[in-house]
Amino acid sequence: MSRCMNLVGGIKILNRNFFVKIEASNVFLKKTYSTRELLKEAYCRTKLKCRSKKLPQDVNPKGVFACNELDLTEVKVYGFDYDYTLAHYKPTLEHLLYNLGREILLEKYNYPAEILNLEYKPNFAVRGLHYDIEKGLLLKLDSFLQIQFGAVYRGLTPVTTEEVLKLYKNRIIPIAYVEGDMRAHKANRAKMVHLADLFSVPEMGLLCNVAEYFIKNHIDYHPEILFLDVKNSVQSCHPIMHKIVAQNVEEFIRPNPSLRKYFQMLQDCNKKLFLVTNSPFHFVNAGMEMLVGHDWRDYFDVVIVNANKPKFFTEVSRPIRVFDKNANTHIWEKVTALQKGIIYYEGTVKQLQDLTGWSGHQVLYFGDHPYSDLADVTLEHGWRTGAIINELTHEINTLNTQSFKENANWLQMLTQLIEDHQDYKEPEAMEVMSQWMAERDFLRNEIKAVFNPQFGSVFRTYHNPTYFSRRLFRFADIYTSNITNLLDYTLTHTFYPRRGVMPHEYGSYFV
Repeated sequence: MSRCMNLVGGIKILNRNFFVKIEASNVFLKKTYSTRELLKEAYCRTKLKCRSKKLPQDVNPKGVFACNELDLTEVKVYGFDYDYTLAHYKPTLEHLLYNLGREILLEKYNYPAEILNLEYKPNFAVRGLHYDIEKGLLLKLDSFLQIQFGAVYRGLTPVTTEEVLKLYKNRIIPIAYVEGDMRAHKANRAKMVHLADLFSVPEMGLLCNVAEYFIKNHIDYHPEILFLDVKNSVQSCHPIMHKIVAQNVEEFIRPNPSLRKYFQMLQDCNKKLFLVTNSPFHFVNAGMEMLVGHDWRDYFDVVIVNANKPKFFTEVSRPIRVFDKNANTHIWEKVTALQKGIIYYEGTVKQLQDLTGWSGHQVLYFGDHPYSDLADVTLEHGWRTGAIINELTHEINTLNTQSFKENANWLQMLTQLIEDHQDYKEPEAMEVMSQWMAERDFLRNEIKAVFNPQFGSVFRTYHNPTYFSRRLFRFADIYTSNITNLLDYTLTHTFYPRRGVMPHEYGSYFV
């Protein structure tokens, strides 16, 4: 342990040497300090150091953040998903999907009529959680596949750490359990489902509400059957949702007056634009007319609806078709060229590239889903990718609060203090150490709860990035909260990732 000297008047106190030197009289007096006193003095010194540090500067909620270097001068073609990329939805859409899914559970699957009384809890779940279809648990994993204790729920009830360890025998989940095992002669299906898009949030709300109802009323249920029933109910109600939203877009879609300005900037700079979405034309058209104007299609060189991603990016033989918006059906003729002003249906990314010549790093595609939007186009086709993560605004605004900064900084320094003094094994030292650990646990839960009381931040567990973050950072070159944040950057801008500090590099409390 390094020596720490405190100067008070003419007295120097040397920790671990247990002597006090009175310089004026040059007399040495022997004085012994207890380990408890030494640890408390180290705590106070660290606390004062923390308070003397300046708090980190605010992060720009409209910033664009780089995972990989991206030079926009190389980009000639800009592609976009629609849902949660160009169109940002109000909480009313979550309530609508929840209510429609709940009704289908009754009508199609004969669930108890009492579930109609189960109201949606909009702040219960966050994107990026896993559902264990075998054990019926909703939980949060980090990038090392470790369970975040305190973020495991059965229904709406938290599951204790003791029960979690009893169920899983370990805090680390085997990768085959989470993602399936493709190495086996017959691929083993994963036992967990990753809920990685925002449409899954009301689905999780309905799933947990119904599970809680079954548990409280002592009704036996199979977790996988419940999951599939809820998933199918919510997904099958999407066509109903599309019609309701298209008839009243103002109630469900947030206005974005800068979106037209962004498209105009790209068009003025001779960039090509295309739209590939899983949503149907009438739904997209209603939203885009509200967001951009009735002439929104004039900005796009190619528009493809009902794309059925991720199959659009993985299949090679499904033909692209012309969609007749007046007859609301597709036309049977073979498509040999993609024309501006025509609406296309289904198809594959191979046909899109073959018919346009757009390929590789000249294409930048924006979407909200790390898998169905971004993974295949970057891994298989070399496109550049941008993720639109709506929750980023809430996350950054939370990071910017003074209380969060103070707690986060002190947590870092307290953890270092514990690490530096953990080898003291005297009983009184162990008592002090347990107090420090209790304070650390309290701080970690405080920091977690300000994002979401149940599951914390979308982007990190107590200290590691989440499973969702790992996928996002792997498949997205850049990410931001809204596509129009790019208006603050020129089309010759290069986004540079920050040089992160690796564990073996320079230490800092405030990295």
